[in-house]
Amino acid sequence: MDDTDKKILSVLQERGKLSAQELAEAAGVSSSATCWRRLKSLEEAGYISGYRAVLDRKKLGYNVCAFVHLSIERQYKNIIAEIEQKIMDRAEVQECYATTGDSDFTLRVIAKDIQTYDAFMQKFLFELPGVSQIRSSIALRELKQTTKLPL
Repeated sequence: MDDTDKKILSVLQERGKLSAQELAEAAGVSSSATCWRRLKSLEEAGYISGYRAVLDRKKLGYNVCAFVHLSIERQYKNIIAEIEQKIMDRAEVQECYATTGDSDFTLRVIAKDIQTYDAFMQKFLFELPGVSQIRSSIALRELKQTTKLPL
């Protein structure tokens, strides 16, 4: 990966919906064909994992963002696998990380309102097998949310 590839990736992070010509111009690549070949090469090498629209959750009615810390009683492989699969199947869970420290998993969860979040906790989180502790933090304000990587 050279500086031109990094510039292409940087432009895509800022403005992902560009034609090959627009991307070439923004990245300073001499031709759209050259830019297109480089882009395809970056995709094939796995530097680009996908393309998507970033939606405004609040405009879509998801007014609650919670960070959930789950602790598991014992680290049995079958229980961990079941928890991970159940978490993967829930659309409310926007992100999930296996973590070190006081909790085993940290989740970012969205909900329409606090009542919906409470129902998610009662009917889903509290029903997960082997969970010993659940701690939630509700975001009051979103100061920064990005998927851009520093290139």
